[in-house]
Amino acid sequence: MASPVLYAKSGEINIAYTITGSGPDVVWCPGSLSHQELTPHVPELAGHIDRAARFARVIFFDKRGTGMSDRPAGIPTLEERIDDIRAVMDAAQSQRAHVMGLSEGGSMAMLFAATFPDRTRSLLIYGGRPRWTRTPDYPWGPTLEESEASLEQSIANGLRIDLSSDFWRRWLGPGLRDDPQFLEEFARMQRMAATPAARIALSRMNQKIDVRDVLPTIRVPTLIIAKTADPIFPPDCARDLASRIPGARLVSIEGEGHLLGQNGAEFSRIVEEWVTEVIEAAPSERFLATILFVDLVRSTERINKIGDAAWKQLLAKYYAEARRELAIYGGVEVDTAGDGLLAHFDGPGKAVKCAGAIERAARELGLEARAGVHTGEVERDKGALRGIAVHTAARIAAVASANEILVSSTVRDLVAGSGLAFADRGTHELKGIEGTRQLLAVN
Repeated sequence: MASPVLYAKSGEINIAYTITGSGPDVVWCPGSLSHQELTPHVPELAGHIDRAARFARVIFFDKRGTGMSDRPAGIPTLEERIDDIRAVMDAAQSQRAHVMGLSEGGSMAMLFAATFPDRTRSLLIYGGRPRWTRTPDYPWGPTLEESEASLEQSIANGLRIDLSSDFWRRWLGPGLRDDPQFLEEFARMQRMAATPAARIALSRMNQKIDVRDVLPTIRVPTLIIAKTADPIFPPDCARDLASRIPGARLVSIEGEGHLLGQNGAEFSRIVEEWVTEVIEAAPSERFLATILFVDLVRSTERINKIGDAAWKQLLAKYYAEARRELAIYGGVEVDTAGDGLLAHFDGPGKAVKCAGAIERAARELGLEARAGVHTGEVERDKGALRGIAVHTAARIAAVASANEILVSSTVRDLVAGSGLAFADRGTHELKGIEGTRQLLAVN
């Protein structure tokens, strides 16, 4: 009997999920598409969850915009998706869980583990890549241009799901690609899990995702499982991922295709051994955060013009407005030194939007502000934040002009699908920061 479908509230969005089995909590982040009502009718997919439920409490959810979850306008972002994981865990009364990302669900699982290590007992990845398009320094997958051309061809063909195509046959692997019943049920689930417009939006979001910069900040035990002949996640790609996550363990399964298929039982055995035997990392004050540094420009000139008393009143009004925006966007104030403001966020999109709101509030008061935003690892130290990410955000702000918000390329890569637009401001050497950084201005 299928588990009842429940709903968790993530902001204004309802996220559909089920709970199956008992034992250590495992949050199951699915691949591109899932459907809480239909997945149990696809034996290949349901079987993996059923096997896991013998040794774990499996919390399986439909990502926003897919399955039985709400389908908001616009493209969902990774930041929103990790908020959804947290919302589902809260609704399921799961304080800490093993977070497992399969295929396209891998990048959100990686980002969640880096951002919320206190909620993550361990990270498990099967077939999940940190980015989905090829670049000169990442030789796997299609190029952005090839991906877009393929998507346009799919649109021209009416977005028909043709499981007999060469791509799908390689993706499905032996056994499944020649099983008529599976093909019929799987195609139906795919059609029902997302509208054509949603599939296009998800594809375009994935074209731009890149979480490689956050991988070194993952501090929880990590297991990566890869097939030896997976066309999407080949062995060298899996080794590259494992090399970027401190202490990650890589396990190979002899098999062909991207779906688990005939390797389902072996996969479950590996996961069971990991979940029941892994030694959790000691509590740490280190975590991934987005740092916002805002600085007022030409404040000395303004003080000389209006006097100390008037400046003190104006600065108080500015900080009141800035704190109001921090509250709206979920920012945490860390420090205000002079006329600077330092805050951290659990997502880069919130930080960038908050920076824009603070800059506008400053202009309405007749002030000029500039801001820098960067995502990186920080350490909590008696209420203060330490780490190179804090210094990087401050140095980025120092490069910005009046009324300008600059972000690092890391931030740009993490907000794919947010609707935020950026203009390249070139590569810069930041004082006291090793190497160079590509900076971008928020349009």
